[in-house]
Amino acid sequence: MTRNTDHTYKHWRVDTDASKVAWLCIDKADGSANVLSGPVLRELADIIEPFRETPPSGIVFHSGKQNGFVMGADINEFTTIKTADEGYRLIRLGQQVMDAIEALPCPSVAVINGFALGGGLELALACNYRIAIRNDKPILGLPEVQLGIHPGFGGTVRAVRIIGVRAAMQLMLTGQSITVDKALRQKLIDGITTDADWRLAAAELIRARPRMASAPFVDRLLNLPFVRPFIVRMLRKQVRAKARPDHYPAPYAIVRLWSRHGASAKTAYEAEARSIAELMCGSTSRNLVRVFFLQNRLKSQGEKPATKIRRVHVVGAGVMGGDIAAWCALRGLEVTLQDRADEYVQPAMQRAQKLFDKKLRDPGERTAAVSRLRADVAGDGVADADLVIEAIFENPEAKQQLYQKLQERMPDSAVLATNTSSIRLESLRSVLKRPQRFIGLHFFNPVSVLPLVEVIRCKDTERAVLDAGFAFVKAIGKFPLECASSPGFVVNRVLAPYMAEAMHLAESGIAFVDIDRTAEDFGMPMGPVELVDSVGIDVALHVSKVLGAEYGRPVPARLAEMVERGQLGRKSGQGFYKWADGKAIKPPASGKVPDDAMDRLMLPLINEAVACLHEGIVADADLLDAGVIFGTGFAPFRGGPIQYARDRGPAEIERVLLDLSKRYGERFRPHVGWAQLR
Repeated sequence: MTRNTDHTYKHWRVDTDASKVAWLCIDKADGSANVLSGPVLRELADIIEPFRETPPSGIVFHSGKQNGFVMGADINEFTTIKTADEGYRLIRLGQQVMDAIEALPCPSVAVINGFALGGGLELALACNYRIAIRNDKPILGLPEVQLGIHPGFGGTVRAVRIIGVRAAMQLMLTGQSITVDKALRQKLIDGITTDADWRLAAAELIRARPRMASAPFVDRLLNLPFVRPFIVRMLRKQVRAKARPDHYPAPYAIVRLWSRHGASAKTAYEAEARSIAELMCGSTSRNLVRVFFLQNRLKSQGEKPATKIRRVHVVGAGVMGGDIAAWCALRGLEVTLQDRADEYVQPAMQRAQKLFDKKLRDPGERTAAVSRLRADVAGDGVADADLVIEAIFENPEAKQQLYQKLQERMPDSAVLATNTSSIRLESLRSVLKRPQRFIGLHFFNPVSVLPLVEVIRCKDTERAVLDAGFAFVKAIGKFPLECASSPGFVVNRVLAPYMAEAMHLAESGIAFVDIDRTAEDFGMPMGPVELVDSVGIDVALHVSKVLGAEYGRPVPARLAEMVERGQLGRKSGQGFYKWADGKAIKPPASGKVPDDAMDRLMLPLINEAVACLHEGIVADADLLDAGVIFGTGFAPFRGGPIQYARDRGPAEIERVLLDLSKRYGERFRPHVGWAQLR
């Protein structure tokens, strides 16, 4: 192969072989992954331009990065766009480059060696053929909807034309990636190859020029103008079941583009560019892009520890402890699970088996996961553990008695952690010989679903121990949030006044289902009443007692009465709602709520978030927003409680809180921390 030395490019390498095939390697400078930034696209446009008049015998696009093909557009550039016109110009640049590739008079092949997402997949779709190197992970996708936008480099058009409206809509509306095997079945790619053979496979496609993939016959029928309205109605119904248009407009825009243009090359590209440019400047997209960066901020916490945590010992095989143990084993760690007797451990082992069956398709992987999780009533695993997690019931004396026994058997290098949901670490660690090596690792229920783990520290906690905690959380696929030791930490603390206000609203005669609907109208994934039932009314009662004693708040009497009756929520089948098959049975909502119901529910949560920020429970507002979003499900399109406060206006929220405090009591009094947001 010979090097094309006519030009030197910063982000691309161009080589031409003896068969006059041009091999275009994208290798973005100053980046660990390839993204289609403006400079990368402009260089590609310069490379493609002479090929229009003097085409090579074929073009092969491939990656110089080991971690994948192209991750997508450069999201950092999104934050610099101020107007829809600016967004339109950037999008049209990408579209024009893709159009130029598609219009070349020579065959083109994209070789996908890993992630091809968003703009990366759109680049591949602009080529005549696509081949992927064997990979079992889902690596092909159009995830733009997760950022509040839709494909913009021609993806809304080409995906429909190549694989049909059914498969294309599944890719775009869910934002979920697929495997290369599924992509081959859908004809999104033309073949699967290996690391050793991809050059030969690409050259053969250039030589043979087989028929290019196109939508199945049924999908071409569905694309006809008089058929589209029927499909559009079904698609909109599916989208409405997942998201509201005022909260998440992007999926509705995807359906609307296809409804109006049917993937027509004449009009759909221009419409796509105008549509995405408008979305990029909307509050939903701006906040979802912010959440994307917040997620990366959580992942970046901590320095690389000297040693990795490979062996975990969990004490307490209840719902939380058992599920923590199962999740750690699923993620590749060696785990021992201890409780008072085997009869308490076995239910956790059975739940673990269900988790492995659900998450792991390969029988060999399931067998390996099962072998990594061992029942250990005697607690022998403590002596070999890198990390010991205490997950017993919330009783300080019982926890301390356990710690005294554990510290005699633990290696000096091991870390001791508690999964306490609300107790200060200082009150737990006083019996420890090395209290500086004690941290909190607060998981949330259900462990397999909720992505956040609060990593709790005291003022003198060893930095290396914190780093080990961060690394452990990231190794098991969760997001760590560093919190100072404080009652309730962040998530439970901000949820407590929110859930308490739901009880106040209920006492005033508002139906539970209407209270929940009000929170859902704000954008919460579930209402506070259903949340209390899901967490467990006994757990909510305990947290209410701890926080009530600390902050002088009354404990809702109704919670204690329900616990006495054994009405614990979802786990007992009866709480505020009756539960069947893990779902709450709710009556229809009446919609009869006072005009201030949403503010009464949500502003106490936001007021408490401001208090956490003011007290330094987390380092800054961004981390606080990230923690509340990933720990409570706080409406992502609103960007987090502090971002919501800034968007609405701190002075406005203070005014409303003062008004509510005059009408309903001191629980609405604005925290002094609002002054730092003005």
